[in-house]
Amino acid sequence: MLSLKYVCEKPADIKKNLIRRGYDTKLLDKIVAENEERKKVISEVEQLKALQNSVSKEIVQLKKTKKETGSKISEMKKVSDQAKALSQKRSIIEEEIQKNLLLLPNVLDAAVPDGKSDRDNKEIRKWGTPPQFDFKPKDHMELGEKLKLIDHQRAAKIAGARFALYRGLGAKLVRALINFMIDTHVQAGYQETFPPLMVHRNTMTGTGQFPKFESEAFKIDQIDSFLIPTAEVPLCNIYRDEILSPEMLPMNLTAYTPCFRKEAGSYGQDVKGLIRLHQFNKVEIVKIVVPESSEKELEQLTQDAEKILQLLKLPYRVVMLCSSDTGFAAAKTYDLEVWLPSQNRYREISSCSNCADFQSRRMNMRYRKDKKTKPIYPHILNGSAMAIDRTIVALLENFQRKDGTIELPKILEPYMGTRFIS
Repeated sequence: MLSLKYVCEKPADIKKNLIRRGYDTKLLDKIVAENEERKKVISEVEQLKALQNSVSKEIVQLKKTKKETGSKISEMKKVSDQAKALSQKRSIIEEEIQKNLLLLPNVLDAAVPDGKSDRDNKEIRKWGTPPQFDFKPKDHMELGEKLKLIDHQRAAKIAGARFALYRGLGAKLVRALINFMIDTHVQAGYQETFPPLMVHRNTMTGTGQFPKFESEAFKIDQIDSFLIPTAEVPLCNIYRDEILSPEMLPMNLTAYTPCFRKEAGSYGQDVKGLIRLHQFNKVEIVKIVVPESSEKELEQLTQDAEKILQLLKLPYRVVMLCSSDTGFAAAKTYDLEVWLPSQNRYREISSCSNCADFQSRRMNMRYRKDKKTKPIYPHILNGSAMAIDRTIVALLENFQRKDGTIELPKILEPYMGTRFIS
């Protein structure tokens, strides 16, 4: 969330940011106009209060001299009613301003390249070499069905489209990847966490999912709660409305959770298979840090996510998202894209973002440098490390053999009890 002070003092900068992102600027103009109206109302209220004080003193003097006070008391009541009406008007304006501020996206980092689509994302580096097959590689759906790892037909019977049913070694592979990823992050200094999968509305608002993306969430009407779209939501909100002590930062958290998204719309070939599901599995990493170190921490968080792909021997590339492709709450984002042989291209498997103080402001999470200084907002970073289902897609396709079996990377053998799926 951007502060009202910043928005109204730097409207030209905010407008430029909105244009870079491809947003309409009318909302900004509305906020600035509403703030001017708010200041006008405040001034009028202060004038009325001054008048109230003046009239009160006059009434006191009139009473002392035993003179008539009825007209002054009547005047006082009118002034009081006007002040009350203006105070109510001020509350309405401020509520509207707050609502509109929640719809403004984060300010982009200066390093973010301009662009109108994902085609304008900037490649930063590549790791690994895509496999060369002496046969036509199969896609993960064909491999998963043939090896009896995934049962798409019965998943659809149970829950509908865009759900997965893992069976046998497929189910074991999900569990193996979760344990492998969590173990790797814990060794890197992240604290393992298992948060609630249902959260309140203000929790979703805190990380920026609401109000803009409420239509994409699965709602539980009876208790006005929502299934989480990512573990980022509960992890970041753990310290909402709290003031952290300096020794608590930097804070590194990791969690595995199922995640739930409506994924409304058509996505071509992604409608089938494991690429875009309503319920999917993901291990998340989150950092809460002092502002001075957040740029460095984003690089570290991205490297921590990359380590998962490197240990799994999966070829990938890192891209910096362009201005129009950067998420609502993010100031800067690196995407990790893994190689998929069936599509002959890299596909997103992780996003690593620095949200600066955008989320901590929304959550009113602060920290003190010491007892004498005013609390300030920490910076919050998050990353997928890793999307489990998309990792399974990449493993099946990159490590398939000519006979249709899979030779998994050695790092998974202790978790799977085998390297071979046949």
